[in-house]
This record gives sequence, structure tokens and C-alpha cells, in this order.
Amino acid sequence: MPADTLTIIDNRTGKQYEIPVENDTIRAMDLRQIKVNSGDFGLMPYDPGFTNTAACKSRITYIDGDAGILRYRGYPIDQLAEKSTFLEVAYLIYCGELPTRDQLSHWIQQITTHTLLHENTKKFMDGFHHDAHPMGMFISTIAGLSTFYPEAKNIFETDVRRKQIYRLVAKVPTVAAFAFRHLVGMPYSYPDNDLTYAGNFLNMLFKKTEVKYQPNPVLERALEVLFILHADHEQNCSTSSMRLVGSAQTDPYSSLAAAAAALYGPLHGGANEAVLLMLQEIGSKDRIPDFIKRVKGGEGRLMGFGHRVYKNYDPRARIIKETADQVFEVTGRNPLLDIAIELERIALEDEYFVKRRLYPNVDFYSGIIYQAMGFPTEMFPVLFAIPRTIGWLTQWEEMLLDDDQKIGRPRQVYLGSDERDYVAMHLRAH
Repeated sequence: MPADTLTIIDNRTGKQYEIPVENDTIRAMDLRQIKVNSGDFGLMPYDPGFTNTAACKSRITYIDGDAGILRYRGYPIDQLAEKSTFLEVAYLIYCGELPTRDQLSHWIQQITTHTLLHENTKKFMDGFHHDAHPMGMFISTIAGLSTFYPEAKNIFETDVRRKQIYRLVAKVPTVAAFAFRHLVGMPYSYPDNDLTYAGNFLNMLFKKTEVKYQPNPVLERALEVLFILHADHEQNCSTSSMRLVGSAQTDPYSSLAAAAAALYGPLHGGANEAVLLMLQEIGSKDRIPDFIKRVKGGEGRLMGFGHRVYKNYDPRARIIKETADQVFEVTGRNPLLDIAIELERIALEDEYFVKRRLYPNVDFYSGIIYQAMGFPTEMFPVLFAIPRTIGWLTQWEEMLLDDDQKIGRPRQVYLGSDERDYVAMHLRAH
């Protein structure tokens, strides 16, 4: 009997099956041979939420949730956050290796070329109500861009596909900034390609009447770090949406809009806003013990703690906590930070939370930083979508070029009525 197999005995029939094991996985289709009789559909795994189902093979991001490890293409996230820039990390994620000086220069030049939006895009965005949610504007505008670049549907032409990568990475900050300016009632500020990726975004957000906007270097670097930390995160809800929609050979703009729509949900991209609301509800450090007591009694939730993947301290949370200190030296200390630090200290010492392996995640401090930098909470998911764009696009392209991939089509367990005949209206019970 081969060593790399799984032996299954079906107690319903007494039959034995040998299922090949590869990379600690079995193919779900191999279970179909397990039947009670020849007319049976065959055995299926039932996994709501895909908690233990691998839908793809990937070489992009590695996570070990138990050990608190996150790596892009093998590089630890803390090294990249400390030493790299967002566009360098974007190159690494997409191309698979750190760039040479010339490769990075070419990459930046190609992206910088595409930061402007077609003028008609502004007219489209102007059509939204004055208080439209910026994430709704972002999703709609990204989807709308597919109509400006109809060649994008030629997804298997390498040069065409690469051009859309440049365009999307370049344009998402512009779309995001225009949505912000629309929200606050300010005229759109055009890109300044003399600035860095993060610096230009700050320019489009906050420029007023000055001829040349000069971003604060501390805030600019903080934004770079936050972008690096959010660039990719394996097969989460939005990335899986990107792959699923893309599996229908949908163009990258429409696929990315679907991913952003998944990110819009409060259980995904809205989690850092939930942390802020919790901290505001607590109000002061002396009220933390009572809040903890209520959480343990089932009367509330400890937002920003725990993670679907990480069962240890989220490595991104450590980096963000350090970034917060630097930001507050410029913006002034957000009073919510003191509540957050004390809440973290108490929770990490409380057996109730330690036993459940509830540690701070990336959302616990990021919302406080964004608030200090002048972003309304409505912008939080948009800020998440900007750096995640390169991750979504890379995952999308990896899926397209994977011979194993087919159009996504999950199965279901049908529990409804068996066949029954139509009953005429006058014979139905009232």
C-alpha cells in the first residue's frame, strides 16, 4: 500500500478506498467514487465558509496562524515593513522576486504613467449623491473603468493583461482620493507624479490651495507601512471573490470590483471601524474592567482581537502599534490609544482571553491611526482596498494561468422537497 495515501472504510457498505495524498491534501473529486450504490452521486465534503478546503495552489503569500507568521514570496512581513516601499513590495508580490534598481525604476515609471483618470470618470463620480459612501463610489467606479478599457477582456494576452495591472495599481489611489474629496465637498486634486505612491495619495486627499503639496514624511512613511501590511493575505473573502469571479474569465476591473464589494462587508474591511466604535463606547480606562466583564458574560464582543487564521499575535499588529507611536508624535495623541493599550494589556493577562487565544489583530490599531491622520471611518475600507489591489490582481493572474483551475461552481447539499406535482390554484388549501 503506497505511503502517501489515505485509507477510507465506508461503514455503510464495508468497502475500502485508497485516496492519494499530495501536499497534505486530498482531491475532493476522489471522494466521488465512494457510493452506496451505482446511482448514488458520491461523497462530497461539506464545509460552510471553506474553513478547511483548499481551493487553489499558490506561491504568493504564506501564513502560519499558530506561529504568527506572514510572508510575501518568502520574505517576512516585518523585514518588508521596515526596509521596503509599497511599490517595491508590489513588484515582489506580482513578479515573485525583489526587483533590481532598473526593474524597480521601470515598474514605478509604468505605474506613474497611469495615475490620471479619464475626465469622463469625474462626471460619473459627480453623479453620486453628496453623502454617498466612498466605498460604494469606489466599487462602482472601478467596475466602470472596464468600459474605458474594453481591450482588458483579452485576459490571455500577456501584454494587455500587464497593462491593466499598471493601470489599476496606479488608478485605485486616484479613485479613492476623488471619492474622499466628493464626500467632504472639495474639488478633486489631480495626481502629482513627482511624489511617491503614498505621498501622491496624501496630495490628492489633502491638498488645498498650495501650489505644491509636501506630505509630512512621518505620515507618508506610516501610510507606506500600512499599505505593505495590507497588500495580500492569502485566500480571504475578498481574494476568494476575485478568484471566483475571475474564473469566469471576467476582465480584471469587474473582478476587482467584486473583490472590493466583499471587502465592503463589516466582517472584512469594516473591522477597524468596529474597533473604534468599541473604544468610543468604553470611553475611558477606568471603564475597561466593566466592559471586559460584560464581554465575558456574553453581552458584547471584544473587537480587534482574534482572527480567522491567526491563533497567535497577528504579526501585522506589532508593526502597526509601533507605527502608531510615530504618527501620534505628529498628529497629537489620540485619547483612544490609551484605552486601546490598557485594554490590550488587561486582555492579554486575562485567562479567559488567553485560553481562547484571542490576540490583537491588524484592525486593532489601524483605525486609530487612520482617524489620527484625518480619515473619516467611511474611508477605512477604501484605504484597505488600495494596497490589496496588487494582491487581488496577482491572485487573479495566478488563477488564470493555473491549468487546474476551472470556473468556480460549488456544490450544495439539497434538503428541500422531493418531486411533487403542480396543484391548480382552485385545489390549493387556503
